[in-house]
Amino acid sequence: MTKKIDYSEKSIRVLEGLEAVRMRPGMYIGSTGRKGLNHLIYEIVDNSVDEHLAGCCDKIIVVLEPDGSCTVSDNGRGIPVGLHEKGMPAERLVFTTLHAGGKFDNNVYKTSGGLHGVGSSVVNALSSYMDVRISRDGYIHHDRFERGVPVIELENGKLPVLGKTKETGTSINFLPDSEIFETTRFSSSDLKSRLHETAYLNPNLTIQFSDRRDGRDETVVFHEPEGIVGFVRDLNRNREVLHDPVYFKGESENITVEVAFQYIREFQENVLGFCNNIYNSEGGTHITGFKTQFTMVMNNYARELGVLKEKDSNFTGADIRNGMTAVISIKHPDPRFEGQTKTKLDNPDASRAVAKVTGEEVTHYFDRNLPVLKTVLECAERSAKIRRSEEKAKTNMLVKPKYSFDSNGKLANCEKKDPEKCEIFIVEGDSAGGSAKMARDRNYQAIFPIRGKILNVEKATIDKVLANAEIKGMINAFGCGFSEGYGNDFDITKLRYNKIIIMADADVDGAHISTLLLTLFYRFMPELIYQGHVYIAMPPLYKTIPAKGKGEYLYDDKALERYRKKHQGQKFTLQRYKGLGEMDPQQLWDTTLNPETRRMRLVEIEDARLASEMTEILMGTSVPPRKEFIYEHAADAELDV
Repeated sequence: MTKKIDYSEKSIRVLEGLEAVRMRPGMYIGSTGRKGLNHLIYEIVDNSVDEHLAGCCDKIIVVLEPDGSCTVSDNGRGIPVGLHEKGMPAERLVFTTLHAGGKFDNNVYKTSGGLHGVGSSVVNALSSYMDVRISRDGYIHHDRFERGVPVIELENGKLPVLGKTKETGTSINFLPDSEIFETTRFSSSDLKSRLHETAYLNPNLTIQFSDRRDGRDETVVFHEPEGIVGFVRDLNRNREVLHDPVYFKGESENITVEVAFQYIREFQENVLGFCNNIYNSEGGTHITGFKTQFTMVMNNYARELGVLKEKDSNFTGADIRNGMTAVISIKHPDPRFEGQTKTKLDNPDASRAVAKVTGEEVTHYFDRNLPVLKTVLECAERSAKIRRSEEKAKTNMLVKPKYSFDSNGKLANCEKKDPEKCEIFIVEGDSAGGSAKMARDRNYQAIFPIRGKILNVEKATIDKVLANAEIKGMINAFGCGFSEGYGNDFDITKLRYNKIIIMADADVDGAHISTLLLTLFYRFMPELIYQGHVYIAMPPLYKTIPAKGKGEYLYDDKALERYRKKHQGQKFTLQRYKGLGEMDPQQLWDTTLNPETRRMRLVEIEDARLASEMTEILMGTSVPPRKEFIYEHAADAELDV
């Protein structure tokens, strides 16, 4: 009989102050990986941007310090330091209390990216220390916290003063807590991308970024007076554009709407949405409003100009947006997001406002710019023709496959059918595939072997992608279909495996195979990544065999170095695994397949725009951007020799 666990009034615990943030950081910043780490900076920067939106700040400085900390400074009004009715300086209340701040007062901030009053306090809670300097009312006020707790005594209820100043603003220096985060090293490339986006969205704002780590002194200044028009130009800088960017701005229901778009000679769609300067990676109602209204307006034009005959069906939204690069930015007085990380906007009035402004302004523009209108309709017409031919190809290749799911010659399926418990390993090579089939738990683990490197989908046409036996086999095995530019047949609810695990050798060829598979998933099944179903197995590089005692598996060169230091003077034999095929079934089970002992990395997308751009640069057909990237990042490369 199972032992009963006592559950009484003593079991009920109240988390005081910022303790809840430290106990459940993922609720507030999304994750404790690099994505969550960078989010700390975004929270502080967003507060400075809110000062800019209020008309009180035109410069923000972000510095990655040599000691691993970050400093964010602005020339805004400075956080209020007077005594609050709660009995402490207002600044200290902001940094130590959840849901405390000026964002709840529309007279102070008409629009704001920080909505819940938790950003500053969350960063404070998740930092080893935070040092705050506020220039306001002629003085420099100072406060300091360690893991969210104030460590400076107040003087008659007031913050200590460091000196006098004629300037105003806030400067915050903080060091992420290594007890909370998997890594405390900020990603410079992701940060620069985010800051550049912010500069595009605020043409009157200057953002200076400096990286002083590792003896460097890199400084970049972001100032984009063209605003989102410049943003669109930048997104399309390596592509063949078909016209100058189209820009319009309007207001409806007290919501300001800005849109810029441009068509390129490629069959892809790139529509980015922002609300109050926050990038909404999962879109939301503002994107829906734009897409729906733009599709309706363009279909009306197509009928009027005779591009669509009476018997023809309307263009789909995907037809009309193929080749479109667009940025939709709105300023909303009371936005609602799904989650603190603000990835998706949820306001119905945003959809109505964007649709109204789009309908009026797009019609106004195209009535006066017929050549651009004809260009857009030509893109839609060409896309519709390709879509119809692709639908036939999909029917032939996927709806009527030469083999059923369970009789797929490559797939060694698992016996159980519960998707939540099942997982599939994509293994390169017959040798590793054979070992994996013998080593696996047949109840829940399926093995899908691939031969060599799959097709690079970034360079291939859709018919070649669907004709590829390896890709077709994976699509059938996963069971959820795929999505691409001409429609969307992907249904995540039909996924047969909760975990899709890429199991490749720990060498350059293995890394290339993993990259090709990730490119396939990102371009044709992105929801697999966004919803956390894709993993990369981490097989060991070495096994130590000591003269006495039990051997150990070591997963990288740093682990080997630590092992040698720990076992100085002891004799041991070192076995290096050049590939998974060199492991016997028991070793493969112990290191890579056994859920109790294996190591895996979850594949995440931190910045969708940057991920798309990097995928195109590294895997696409255009050589010059790839050369430029390689030259620029050659010093950062890790060599496998």
